[in-house]
Amino acid sequence: MRPFARHRGELYCEGVPLRRIAGEVGTPAYVYSRAAFEEGFTAVDRALGKAPHLVCYSVKACGNLAVLALLSGLGSGFDVVSGGELSRVLAAGGDPARVVFSGVGKTEDEIALALREGILCLNAESEEELSVISRVATRMRRRAAVALRVNPGVQAHTHPHVATALPESKFGVPLARARRICRDAARLPGVRLAGITCHVGSQIVSVAPFAAAAGRLRGLLAALERDGHPIEHVDLGGGLGVAYGRERPPTPAAWALALRRGLGPSKLRLVVEPGRVIAANAGVLVTRLLYRKRGSARAFAVVDAGMNDLLRPALYGAVHAIEPVGPPAAGSVTLDVVGPVCESADALRRRARVPDLPAGSLWAVRAAGAYGFSMASNYNSRPRPPEVLVSGRRFWRIRRRERPADLWRGEVIPEVLHRERR
Repeated sequence: MRPFARHRGELYCEGVPLRRIAGEVGTPAYVYSRAAFEEGFTAVDRALGKAPHLVCYSVKACGNLAVLALLSGLGSGFDVVSGGELSRVLAAGGDPARVVFSGVGKTEDEIALALREGILCLNAESEEELSVISRVATRMRRRAAVALRVNPGVQAHTHPHVATALPESKFGVPLARARRICRDAARLPGVRLAGITCHVGSQIVSVAPFAAAAGRLRGLLAALERDGHPIEHVDLGGGLGVAYGRERPPTPAAWALALRRGLGPSKLRLVVEPGRVIAANAGVLVTRLLYRKRGSARAFAVVDAGMNDLLRPALYGAVHAIEPVGPPAAGSVTLDVVGPVCESADALRRRARVPDLPAGSLWAVRAAGAYGFSMASNYNSRPRPPEVLVSGRRFWRIRRRERPADLWRGEVIPEVLHRERR
């Protein structure tokens, strides 16, 4: 199934032309395919086979309530990294007993929220965090299920900003110290050591790092079994990449096979935390060409979507395919596709070879479903775009475009300033 395909030259999302959506909701706008989300989740879930497992969708990839409700209905669990994300899952009707809470900096309030709601597991990232979890759980008269996050020291061969298992990474505890930390954790009041977890990075296009990380945890799990720890699950994170351009990432089936082979024979429940592989190709960002201009060294196409709408190119140097929504023109030009934000980094793509189209044309930025809207901001006091969900021949606005008053909601001018102005 191709959720975004051309019919009579026009680019559609499922059965709806993107031009029609842009006409009704304006631009820029994020457009998601329900069928693509369903297909992405099902591919991962089926790849893991009949052995005990839980797919915990990574909420940070795309956390709209409608998307979370859709995935929850398919049986998805959720990986959250903040109290806000946990609250989103609950608001969408997600089952807290299928939620794992990751992240290096959980506050006591966030830990308490997780314990009140009865989530599956807190993924603890340090000895001090384990002590705080113990203190909060004891105060609440709860017993917290925790998994220790281990840094397996695996080179993921991805962008440095999304490599999380290097010796210099902030995530997890060194593998060499994990056995001792588990022994100490087992003595803490209010804590139950339920699992071991790791995550090697994001946008990984080879199975080798996944297999290596699973293999390194295999030895630790065997040692913990000998030590008598009643480990229930092993969480191998997410990170499977997608094809933004020329990448050739492994299929979910190949990824799952690498995980299983790395772990070896095991009766433990396998937890995974995919996000990008489910969400990326389920969404596009539709934008309108405002102006064309030529500088002394480059030609530019100025569109109405900026780095506040899609941060990945400015943050990671990410390359997204950009194509016209309408029929492509016969000729093509090479130019920088840039946005209206007042920053030189505000470019959706450098040196793009695109059709030579006039101002007013609609363009689609591909593979924008993951880390698109979820990273959007109000920089330059720009309202964030709407989100649209398409199902067959119907579509819904699942988030309206922000209005100017939304930009300063919560801000207050002190009365003394009003008096001084008078």
